Amino acid sequence: MLRWGLVATILAPTPDILRFAAFHLDAGAHRLYIYLDDPNADAYGPLKAHPKIRVQKCDDAYWLKIGGKRPAKHQVRQSKNATHAYHRKTEIDWLIHMDVDEFIVCDQDVGTVLYDLADNKLCARLRPMEQLVGSGNAFKAFIPNGPNRIPTVQEIYPEFGKYVKGGFLSHIAGKLFVRTDQENMNLRIHNVFEGDLSNPQQVNLTNIDLAHCHAKPWKEWLESFNYRLDKGSYRSDLSPAIDGDLSLHDLFRNLLDTEGDAGLKRFYDEIAMDSPALQTRLKAHDLLRNANLDLDVKLARHFPDFT
Repeated sequence: MLRWGLVATILAPTPDILRFAAFHLDAGAHRLYIYLDDPNADAYGPLKAHPKIRVQKCDDAYWLKIGGKRPAKHQVRQSKNATHAYHRKTEIDWLIHMDVDEFIVCDQDVGTVLYDLADNKLCARLRPMEQLVGSGNAFKAFIPNGPNRIPTVQEIYPEFGKYVKGGFLSHIAGKLFVRTDQENMNLRIHNVFEGDLSNPQQVNLTNIDLAHCHAKPWKEWLESFNYRLDKGSYRSDLSPAIDGDLSLHDLFRNLLDTEGDAGLKRFYDEIAMDSPALQTRLKAHDLLRNANLDLDVKLARHFPDFT
């Protein structure tokens, strides 16, 4: 039987960590490698107790053991931990590097989909669908690159569409399953490298989605906004959706300078909020998806003592 697993470096509240773990255990993951960016996180106990989870406290002793002090950038910590997990004693056939707000959604058995891939395929990309803020069940689908992407996004989001790649607040790159037991493999956030070769023998998985729950209710989104603007998904070194136009970072700076939070709220309402009008526009382009992640039910199933 083919076995798959995931690796994640997580800094999040304990309920979110356990929901993430429970969902993927329910989806059939054989092994979860969880690296706690906060070594004192309360999630350590219940994660440690689960037979399918390997949990690591990322304290100073851990970073010293794997080669030095704690990297300042969380992206570097994520990549180092993902590569560390990949080169542990092999317990699975495929490994995917994910974030705590991402969930693998598939109508089939995930292991069966991976088993059917040709033996020479070393990595398989999942494209994201981004959750709309509301019921939690509505998602906007990924728009493949091509001449229709930009006009489609601008039609769906008439005011701010030209600033958001693919209509998404966060990444459109997706994440990669990587076949294990390759000696020179190094994992990054959205890509892998075998020596100097990027994403060797990659295939795109069209029958598995990466449900990305990036945007939270307004107040929660606003609380994480400054961090994302400085160091995360909206940072200044990310390129604009359209060459020569404002990047998302610069747009947010302009909105803050001219309108304050009210400008951010106008952007948020158009891009992130679930509404009948947005659902209609997404449906017109066959870009509306529905998925009930059922996180609390799965949490109770796999961590009953916690609930």
